[in-house]
Amino acid sequence: MDQVRIIDVKEDILADNGAMADELRSRLKKQGLFLVNLMASPGAGKTSFLLKTAALLSEKFEMGVLEADIESSVDGEKMAAAGLPVIQLRTGGFCHLDASMVISGLDEMNLEKLNIIFIENVGNLVCPAEFDTGAHLNMMIASLPEGDDKPLKYPLMFSVCDIIIVNKTDMQTLCDFNLERFTDHVRRVNSRAAIIPVSCTTGEGFQDWIAALDNKINGFQK
Repeated sequence: MDQVRIIDVKEDILADNGAMADELRSRLKKQGLFLVNLMASPGAGKTSFLLKTAALLSEKFEMGVLEADIESSVDGEKMAAAGLPVIQLRTGGFCHLDASMVISGLDEMNLEKLNIIFIENVGNLVCPAEFDTGAHLNMMIASLPEGDDKPLKYPLMFSVCDIIIVNKTDMQTLCDFNLERFTDHVRRVNSRAAIIPVSCTTGEGFQDWIAALDNKINGFQK
């Protein structure tokens, strides 16, 4: 089994998270490191999505992962097995990451050769949306089995995202999910986010996702 470095992180209740996040964003910008905060509920497909993304980016970017979980290192081990630089952030009882936790993870990672780092945040549609991690891009994954009403139930999560991935399109015939209805619900709280349907199983939509990511990175580099 691939060994994953595990860092136990705790929330710094005395810190100004907003200021720390802004400082981190600025520092990484100077280093040319693009930081992406990926959020979703458990089982939406974050890990599979990142592994597929890493394979498609491998010829163009050097990608690292900060893998957050309350206890286990299962997903971090999958990243390491795929050859990705990864630090496992173990949050204990906390259901989110904040800027200080992200900084703790980055401090343990060799950043010299990396261009892009994905934070795989704790699986949760509530807490992670409330905390600025210092990322340059906030995104989330919704999946067909979860239903198309999630933007109504978790409006803050959908409102803070720049890109919304709709995963598991290969399950359309098995799920009561209407993309048009889902999009209408999203637009009630977020008029700017790109909505990109994909399937980690078939690869459908991943070229659209990579194109959208390229566009964000190009804007970041200017």
